[in-house]
Amino acid sequence: MVTERESQASSRFSCSLSERVSFEAGIKMATIYHQFVGTPFCKANVEDLERTIEKCIGTQPYVVSAKVGIRRDCGDKADQYSYTSLTGDMIDAVVKICIDGTTVTAEMRFDDELNYPLMFISSVETDRTVLSI
Repeated sequence: MVTERESQASSRFSCSLSERVSFEAGIKMATIYHQFVGTPFCKANVEDLERTIEKCIGTQPYVVSAKVGIRRDCGDKADQYSYTSLTGDMIDAVVKICIDGTTVTAEMRFDDELNYPLMFISSVETDRTVLSI
């Protein structure tokens, strides 16, 4: 059901629906990276941090699903001074965004060849048509 507020928001975009959904996916990826990088954690609470990020992203508009994984080879807590701060190379994330039947899957993971935490669109589905990128 399209609300008046959604109609108003939609009227602001001068692009295709696929471009708008891709834009929304980019916002979610940037939120994961820029909001949560630097968060302190240890092995005892890494799953809590993953679920927290997923739930925070899930509250944003158009999110169908969000799955976040954090590399487990870090975060040992030997004492109160031992913890790890989250960095981009530790995050694997997959977020699905849908508006009016167009779904974009965006992913983030560390690319060893590029030596960079790359964010990218892995698929666009429009009315049952899947375009893998």
